[in-house]
Amino acid sequence: MRLRGVGCTGSMSGPAAAASCYLVQGRGWDPACGSVRTWNVVMDMGPGSFGQLWNHVDPRDLDAVVFSHGHADHIGDVISLHVHRRWGPARGSDPLVMAGPEGLLDRVRQIDGAGEEETYEGEFSVHTLRAGVALRVGPLTLTPSAAWHSVPGFGIRVEGPSEQDPERGVSLFYTGDTDECETITAGASDVDLLLSEAGFTGSEGVRGTHMTGGRAGRTATEARVGRLVLTHIQPWTDPEDVLAEARATWPGPLGVASAGAQYEI
Repeated sequence: MRLRGVGCTGSMSGPAAAASCYLVQGRGWDPACGSVRTWNVVMDMGPGSFGQLWNHVDPRDLDAVVFSHGHADHIGDVISLHVHRRWGPARGSDPLVMAGPEGLLDRVRQIDGAGEEETYEGEFSVHTLRAGVALRVGPLTLTPSAAWHSVPGFGIRVEGPSEQDPERGVSLFYTGDTDECETITAGASDVDLLLSEAGFTGSEGVRGTHMTGGRAGRTATEARVGRLVLTHIQPWTDPEDVLAEARATWPGPLGVASAGAQYEI
């Protein structure tokens, strides 16, 4: 299983990266073609990310797109994906699995400026995420955990085959946007890699919206993860400040996501 940072800037696109978007890939059997292939799942698709995604995978080869929540910095480029599938190179392809919180289709219509008559049924097969209910995409199993954010949302646990030994299972957890909470810590329990947002720094006293580096580190420690990668850092925040906060609460392997970075799990 591989994780690729496509967009990783917090709350907006920035000079170094598009907004939130992560590509997860795993090798597994496809009964439709009768062979093993690479399966491609995108988690979130913020502004600017769809174009950057082309650098890593042909969008026609996507198997699912999963949205952690409905804020524009995580879902805005779904319209680019829609255009690509209705009028572009993916025209005529089978509907793509599009999963997210309840009301996802209404949120897409809002961004698109479309009315209720627009179903997108030719482009997307809509799946509503439920906490603890797994979604299977080829060799990858995605299980949502409820987040603590300003709108309904989820963190996503992804389990799949090891990149080095396909017979062995590995796991990662993507927090989406959330503050530190028991459901996220439980969802991330014992994963090999925790991809955690750190949208705030310790100087900001707001709760119920974002992690800080310190809270992300504490989550990693309590969940006993193998590695912590921080993301969703605001473009005006020095990543070293967030890393320093995380180091105070997490003693293990630590890094910051960047556009194009790949992690083998």
